[in-house]
This record gives sequence, structure tokens and C-alpha cells, in this order.
Amino acid sequence: MRGGGEMLTASRGAGTSSSTPATDLAGAGGGGGGNFPLAVALLAFAVANFVNLVAIWLKEKRLDARKFLTSAGIISSLSATVGSLAVAVGQQEGGDSSSFALALVFAAVVMYDASGIRFHTGRQASLLNQIVSDFPPEHPIISSFRPLREPLGHSPFQVFAGALVGCSVAYLSGKSV
Repeated sequence: MRGGGEMLTASRGAGTSSSTPATDLAGAGGGGGGNFPLAVALLAFAVANFVNLVAIWLKEKRLDARKFLTSAGIISSLSATVGSLAVAVGQQEGGDSSSFALALVFAAVVMYDASGIRFHTGRQASLLNQIVSDFPPEHPIISSFRPLREPLGHSPFQVFAGALVGCSVAYLSGKSV
């Protein structure tokens, strides 16, 4: 088993300033030092949310910048983020690395959660909000009830679209520099 210094030596070369596409995107150039997977994940998150903002603007004819950081939208920004992270780690570390396996499993869990558990929780929140709104104003729960947040998850299509956007951003980022 190699130590941390040996891994650095093996992957980037000891004391060399050779740059790779993976280090140029997030780093300041030839010396590396950047974090390609993190930079790509943040970029994919931003791209997905930007597409969601444009879609909302086209649909509602108004711009609501607060929705840039919400989980609602036609593309799952969290799926884009973890999908791009897995691809970027695979590009940087290789498909047979433990880091890639971890990123891939993490992405799968997040996507499963978004399209399964959180999606159905959002549907239940919608139903509960509707039930409570049908209560008469004098009902005791009305005075303390705050409506539940409904857009918690995504449909399987939205998760797939997010994963596709994220993987594309990572692939293009790794190949374009």
C-alpha cells in the first residue's frame, strides 16, 4: 500500500509542474492545486439551476432568483451535481479507483432518494396542505399550522435529466481544457 506522498508522486510527478485537464479547470494553471471534481460539481449545479430558472421564466413570464437554490425544477440540480462529481472523479482518478466507486454509489443514493423518498414525501406534503386548507378557520390547528414545503423531490425523468446534464458538464469540462 502506498502512502499519501507516494500517491502524489505517482499521479502528478514529484515536484513537476505538468498540468492535466483535470487540474487546469479548477487550478490556477500549470501548478495544479485545484479540485477538478469540486469545480465541475459546482458548475453542473449552476448549469442545472440556470436551466430551471429559464424554464420557470418561460413558463411563468417572471424571474424569481430565489428559485436558483431550490430543489424544484425540470432538472434535478442535485442529480446534476452528484452525477458530474462521479464522472469527474472517474476522469481524474480512474474508473477502478476507490474514490470513483464511492462517488458513484453516493450519486446513486442521492438520485434514488430524490426520485423515490423525497418525491413521495413532497406529494404527501401537498395532500396534507390541501386537507388542512379545507379545515374551518376556527379549527385549533389553523392557528399554528405553517404549510409544508411541497417540491421536495423529482420525478424519475427530472433525475435522469439532471444526471445527463451533470455527466455532460463533467465530460465536456474534462475534454475542453
